[in-house]
Amino acid sequence: MEQPKVIFLDAVGTLFDVKGSVGKVYSQIAQEFDVTVSAETLNTAFIESFKAAPPPIFPDAELQDIPQREFDWWRIIALNTFERAGVLKEFSDFSAFFSELYIHFGTGEPWFVYPDVLPALINWRRLGVSLGVLSNFDSRIYSVLQSLGLREFFTSVTISTQVRAAKPDPQIFAIALDKHKCSPEAAWHIGDSIVEDYYAAKAAGLRGVWINRH
Repeated sequence: MEQPKVIFLDAVGTLFDVKGSVGKVYSQIAQEFDVTVSAETLNTAFIESFKAAPPPIFPDAELQDIPQREFDWWRIIALNTFERAGVLKEFSDFSAFFSELYIHFGTGEPWFVYPDVLPALINWRRLGVSLGVLSNFDSRIYSVLQSLGLREFFTSVTISTQVRAAKPDPQIFAIALDKHKCSPEAAWHIGDSIVEDYYAAKAAGLRGVWINRH
């Protein structure tokens, strides 16, 4: 198999993931605000709220407004999560809670790096393959990668909120490829979603690689 010029990698579920579950983190921080609800209940509610949300793209936003739009996008998901869990009214100050939650997920604290990631990144770098992150994440990706010791491996980071396109849209792949002046045929994309990573990459002309973390 011919060595690729560039390998793009998805972020959450591919490079790193949440310790325990999103519901567990939500539950722990809610407890600090005197709201008690089980991690399992919140995790189910979060998955439903996340799936119901529109793609994280803001086509009409100015660049300087994107961080606020990201914040608002996630705030609605969090509101819906606690609404579904039936405990939203128990918060005396949901805005303060959500601000702390949002900042927390921009640190390395709630995340862990999969054990196969660093050896793979080191090996690809040794082989001279350029690496890029290609994700439907938000601007916090930069601080998260830095905190987890991964930032140095990537020569490009392409995220949906900044390029106004989200996987599985071929446009986000085209934008990422352009950063490396690379043709689709010379690139791979690795991710944990069969639809947004594997099939989407193939549809955009790249070699799709599905990594099944389960």
